[in-house]
Amino acid sequence: KWIQIQPEIKIHSVAGNYEFEEEDKENDSDHQCFRALCCKGPPPARPEYDLVCIGLTGSGKTSLLSKLCSESPDNVVSTTGFSIKAVPFQNAILNIKELGGADNIRKYWSRYYQGSQGVIFVLDSASSEDDLETARNELHSALQHPQLCTLPFLILANHQDKPAARSVQEVKKYFELEPLARGKRWILQPCSLDDMEALKDSFSQLINLLEEKDHEAVRM
Repeated sequence: KWIQIQPEIKIHSVAGNYEFEEEDKENDSDHQCFRALCCKGPPPARPEYDLVCIGLTGSGKTSLLSKLCSESPDNVVSTTGFSIKAVPFQNAILNIKELGGADNIRKYWSRYYQGSQGVIFVLDSASSEDDLETARNELHSALQHPQLCTLPFLILANHQDKPAARSVQEVKKYFELEPLARGKRWILQPCSLDDMEALKDSFSQLINLLEEKDHEAVRM
């Protein structure tokens, strides 16, 4: 039979015993490979973090998360209630609860905050002034909410590929992030579906903040 040690790597077993001819020089590299794999034990499990993802309808939350999961964003339908996606990264797994952003749903957001370890807020950087004002109010409310105010925030200024997109500096100033979020853990990053490397880098920075918060909790 074959025992799966890691994807794409198989070690042959006979009657439960691993057979190698150590005297055979040609098999020495295989033997060393086997020792490296088996004598150190399995790799440590990646930590998992539960996150909540919020933002207005049309901000692009669902499309971004679908693309991160290697799903096609072409037929994406706006989330009307909530959905959960497990998004794997090299050093962590993010269980992301995405909440719908329609007017009649936002008032219930806080019911789904419990248990969150971090927040992703997606805004449409090319939206109308009215929608941008609504997004600012919702972000301010989230940053000050008792269940979220101590958590790391990743704020994504989406749709940077559109002509009307506001720059990160414009968003930071308009949303008054410097005075409001002073002393909090937060990251503001530009993003679009056309630049997945930048999006993945933004999530890597969020994972670093989550790990830092974990380490601080252990020291306490």
